[in-house]
Amino acid sequence: MTPEPLKIGVLGYRFMGKAHANALARLPMFFPDAPEVERHMLVGRDEEALADAADRLGFAHTATDWEAALDEVDVFYNLGPNHVHAEPSIAALEAGVPVLCEKPLAPTLEAAAAMRDAAAATGVTAGTAFNYRFVPAIRHAKGLIEDGELGEIRQVRGRYLQDWLVDPEAPWAWRMDAELAGSGALGDLGAHTIDLARFLVGDRVGGVDRVSGQLTTFVDERPVYDEDGGVAEYRDVTVDDAYSAQVEYESGATGTFEASRVAAGHKNDHAIAVHGTAGSLTFSLERLNELEVLRAGNRGYETVLVTEESDPYVDRWWPPGHVIGWEHTFVHESYEFLSAVADGGAFEPSFEDGYAVQRILAAVERADERGEWVAVE
Repeated sequence: MTPEPLKIGVLGYRFMGKAHANALARLPMFFPDAPEVERHMLVGRDEEALADAADRLGFAHTATDWEAALDEVDVFYNLGPNHVHAEPSIAALEAGVPVLCEKPLAPTLEAAAAMRDAAAATGVTAGTAFNYRFVPAIRHAKGLIEDGELGEIRQVRGRYLQDWLVDPEAPWAWRMDAELAGSGALGDLGAHTIDLARFLVGDRVGGVDRVSGQLTTFVDERPVYDEDGGVAEYRDVTVDDAYSAQVEYESGATGTFEASRVAAGHKNDHAIAVHGTAGSLTFSLERLNELEVLRAGNRGYETVLVTEESDPYVDRWWPPGHVIGWEHTFVHESYEFLSAVADGGAFEPSFEDGYAVQRILAAVERADERGEWVAVE
């Protein structure tokens, strides 16, 4: 008998809601071996906006109560603001509903620990949505590192730069409130980079022993605009606009990481470099079909176009050389997650992975507060 389609419930319908809904719609076209899904329930607070979003994103039903929605779905995508990650995700797991939760896993280490513990206690499939793990070029890079092409890993460097808050009059949003977001550029952007480093070199360098950290807020308050475009009020910014950190790994390898939401001229500049005793590689999200690789004996880097049918996921899309884009990472992510759900297996990045990143984020914050290197507890 053909299995019934998995009824998908999604909390959140704006930026991430669109990205994941698009991925769910593309799955049967390009990944016919993926579990069949039904975009069943879209969850939000504003009934009118929710109804419009459900129509555009292809969801059959809407709900303003996530608790009621859990009774009607087989899988739950938690794409809400950071402060609503923990409670709905834990409730879903305890109800036996698999969860894919956006990053960072939670606004606080304590909440992330509770989510990790719920996943472990229930044994229900749970994943943290670090979508950049699913870029074909990143998968190719991981293969090179695992095969020893770079030798012993000595250094990792990562940055994530954006400029959407350069203007001091840019409007206030929930991402600027520590109670809602947890942190600013550190959690919003740095979480991605730190997870990529763990994914690429964690098996070669071990965990992070200690970190330094500097968090900076350049604009202390931002405007809230009324319907006519006038400033209704100003609200405090209680998170960082930019961060930088140094890390020391168990192997003795070092890492340097930074992120900014006020880096003029950088729209979504996410890059990571790995340096070893026999070679190096560099990846940039702005050229996500390419990998820069320096091999032993070569005098310079070669640009590798990662679009061959033998490259991860590429055989599902277009002929070699026909590049894919940012949105495809969500398709790959949902394919892997929903396949794990259908098989009753584990998915990576897991809630344990999300918690591991959160431990490093929390350590960077402690290091900034104390003005000194701190151990990752």
